[in-house]
Amino acid sequence: MLRVCASTAVVAMAVSLSACSSPSQNGSGSDTADTSKWATALSAEEGGGLAELEKAANAEGQLNVIALPHNWSNYGEVIEGFKKKYPAIKINELNPNASSADELKAAQTNKGTDKAPDVFDLGIGTAVISTDKFAPYKVAAWDSIPDDVKESSGLYYGDYTGVMTLGYNKTKYGTIDISNLKTSLADPKFKNTVALNGKPSEAGSAANGFLAVNLNQGGSITHFQPGLDFFAALKEAGTLTTIDVTDATIDSGQTGVVFDWSYNQVSTQERLKTQQNVEWTIVTLPHGEVEQYYNQAISKDAPHPAAARLWEEYLYTADVQNAWLRGGAIPALYATMQKDGSLDQAAAEKLPAVSAPFNYTASQADAMTKWLAAHWDKTIG
Repeated sequence: MLRVCASTAVVAMAVSLSACSSPSQNGSGSDTADTSKWATALSAEEGGGLAELEKAANAEGQLNVIALPHNWSNYGEVIEGFKKKYPAIKINELNPNASSADELKAAQTNKGTDKAPDVFDLGIGTAVISTDKFAPYKVAAWDSIPDDVKESSGLYYGDYTGVMTLGYNKTKYGTIDISNLKTSLADPKFKNTVALNGKPSEAGSAANGFLAVNLNQGGSITHFQPGLDFFAALKEAGTLTTIDVTDATIDSGQTGVVFDWSYNQVSTQERLKTQQNVEWTIVTLPHGEVEQYYNQAISKDAPHPAAARLWEEYLYTADVQNAWLRGGAIPALYATMQKDGSLDQAAAEKLPAVSAPFNYTASQADAMTKWLAAHWDKTIG
């Protein structure tokens, strides 16, 4: 994340050493144009058009993004593409491994400085309870984003989705019997190696991993105790770990089993096969094929409001939507691009087959997040 002065909090330590400096209206850009009008612009058209938006973003000269690991749905290619397309704008990548909750904490910690995040990429559970932190904005491709994955005023909108999966090191552990998942993962051979990708009450990937297990264990979108009982059993068996999952923990073998999005598992599978000749197996859970969009949002306190909006316009182009698709994610404009012929068909054919996808509403996500906040730490820690 960013760094901040004079604070001992963990979040603050991860933020930015120069956050005590005064905000800069124009960043590193040489243009002295006033870009403040973009802080309230509801669309590029309202601000004078995409050409004016690009001019203002170039004047700001910087863009602060957060929680975007390069191997997460191919964000590395997405970021590099933005740099090439807009070379006058420097991208500052803040804490790539931050959770959705961490993103909002960083914005609050650095509010009023030029080191605060400009944009967010959030799980729906965090997005629906944080709309007071967002600035409404509708990208040019707004009408092509499905109505059920966007907030009507433009406070947040879906960008890509995947399916929740179980990934594990088959070379080391053999085949996991998913028909008896709790007993299988309580085996001592998995000591301290079974993980969710974050804390379910804070991270979207972890919350959806929890939900997939909960559904698999007989729970529902309104009844979460079976999922909690599952992870409590693994904790008691000594196989559950709550360390943060990263490429390094997986590559070293510290994390041997993880519930995570299909697009993250695919990059792990390819990396381990190439670098270590390790077979990383990916499976979906019976009755637990959870799908849920991540969501874009612009911070209402964005220090670079024009660059923030230009970034969103960029994300909803065919080039970026196809980049996410090549990373194993299903982009929000998939249906539109399929119709107009701009979809990368070769990448689409590599998506995992899903027999019974499970989706849920924003209000249901809110209820689950609140339930997890009240029960996860007390039970799991």
